[in-house]
Amino acid sequence: MKKILAVIAVIILGGIGYAAAHTQKGNPVQNPAQVEATPSAQKISVFIVPGHEPDNGGTNYKNLYERNLVVPIADDLQNLLDANGRYAATVARDANAWAPTLAAYFQNDWNAIVAWEQAAKAAFMRTTPQNVNASGENHNNAAVDDALRLYGMTKWADENNIDLMVHVHLNNYPEAMAKGIVGKYSGFVVYMPASNLKNSAAAKPIAQAVFDRLSLYNPVSNLPVESAGLEEDSQLIAMGAYDTADMPSILVEYEYIYEPQIVNPATRAIAFKDFAYQTYLGLEDFYNHRANVTATSSYDPADHVYDWQNRVTNANADPRDIYAMQTALIMDGDYPPKGKTRNDCPHSGTIGACTETAVAAFQQKNGITGENAFGERTFEALKKIYENKS
Repeated sequence: MKKILAVIAVIILGGIGYAAAHTQKGNPVQNPAQVEATPSAQKISVFIVPGHEPDNGGTNYKNLYERNLVVPIADDLQNLLDANGRYAATVARDANAWAPTLAAYFQNDWNAIVAWEQAAKAAFMRTTPQNVNASGENHNNAAVDDALRLYGMTKWADENNIDLMVHVHLNNYPEAMAKGIVGKYSGFVVYMPASNLKNSAAAKPIAQAVFDRLSLYNPVSNLPVESAGLEEDSQLIAMGAYDTADMPSILVEYEYIYEPQIVNPATRAIAFKDFAYQTYLGLEDFYNHRANVTATSSYDPADHVYDWQNRVTNANADPRDIYAMQTALIMDGDYPPKGKTRNDCPHSGTIGACTETAVAAFQQKNGITGENAFGERTFEALKKIYENKS
């Protein structure tokens, strides 16, 4: 679960990151998780924070824990950014521990972090109206030390001239979490700093670009207080609470932890790759000033998500192949089918009425007759779309 209020503070990280500013910054920091050569000053430095502590915090569903699940999404996003050559990406932690650079920073600079947070809070409260929380969402309290580590990451990022912070989370809500049940809500939401924070103006267009890209393939959260899908917040430490963040920061809740594509291990692996890839494309859309982006713009799931080779022959087929079939239908504008929403029809890797109706519409549109949803011509036509070769 994303939202973490401090007992003594509130919000995770921020950023400032427009392309023109990159050449004016100091030397970017080394990757704390992987010791590498210092990247060129022209590279866009992105600090990726998997939500929560390595060993506690976050939501869960049965034996699935958010704090563990978000790590592969963060790692996939880092790999995509680093492979581009334009970015220098860092990840705050793995599933077991903080990156060595951060662990040393927390240990050696703890008193400085505490003093810095207290000074920032005092200065902010003297000059800024309080209780600004545009999302209207209630956030969960974090232990004092956990909150201070979040502030510590903001301080570290400020000191190391990070251009953008991206926080990676999964969603839940109190009733479903308390009962360990599949809840009634689904979809993703992107959080950005509220307008009373200094990093708001820089963060909002980045958050918008990421939201626009994710919304091409995924349902927006239907939890009423998140239903806009792009939400401002001033109380998340991740957003730069008390004006602590110099750089823009965004926080993405990639759907609800109990959704079928996350619960099923087979689809989870490729769904997470898809989330990371779509987020990467959103950043690319922003930094390259792309306009009129569609579900096929620069999107190549065959190379970056899953290499779909096997025809879906029945409803019990490999969930990864069904997921790929649904991806192709999404790319072609057929899924969800007419009259249904993305929340009604999850990108789940399972075949039900939504997929069958969507395939039938696809066949009719493309003049494919004489075969059911699992036919060879249908597969070949969908695979061509999936490979973005049409």
